[in-house]
Amino acid sequence: MEEDKYYIVKKKALPEVLLKVVEAKRLLDSERVLTIQEATDAVEISRSSFYKYKDDIFPFHESNRGKTINLMMQLDDVPGLLSNVLNQIAQADANILTIHQSIPIGGIASLTLGVEILPQTLEVSELLGVLEGIEGIHYIKILGRE
Repeated sequence: MEEDKYYIVKKKALPEVLLKVVEAKRLLDSERVLTIQEATDAVEISRSSFYKYKDDIFPFHESNRGKTINLMMQLDDVPGLLSNVLNQIAQADANILTIHQSIPIGGIASLTLGVEILPQTLEVSELLGVLEGIEGIHYIKILGRE
């Protein structure tokens, strides 16, 4: 198996498709678009081109570690629901940094999570979709990104 090799290449030497993949990733990260289809449409490339190159091109200034997002959600106070949420985040290959759950009032709890999005993590929009699909979650909101 050949070892991964890295090169630093000037922007002007890159094929246009690679620059468009970087732009599509930036649109997704900034949440100007919510889906990969919207991102690829905006930069005028095919989804297959995006998937082909998305893990192999990134701006030089990007760190190896991911970004932190802070999520706030309201959820039913039922046994196992928090565990389910945390398991879904773990299955998406994200790292939970902080957890704060309020004392439930009227059977509803507020939960704030600090989540590190790593390079191998599921796309944020997909992760939110998975979490929103969990029965007992009322809503999820991104409070901020770092």
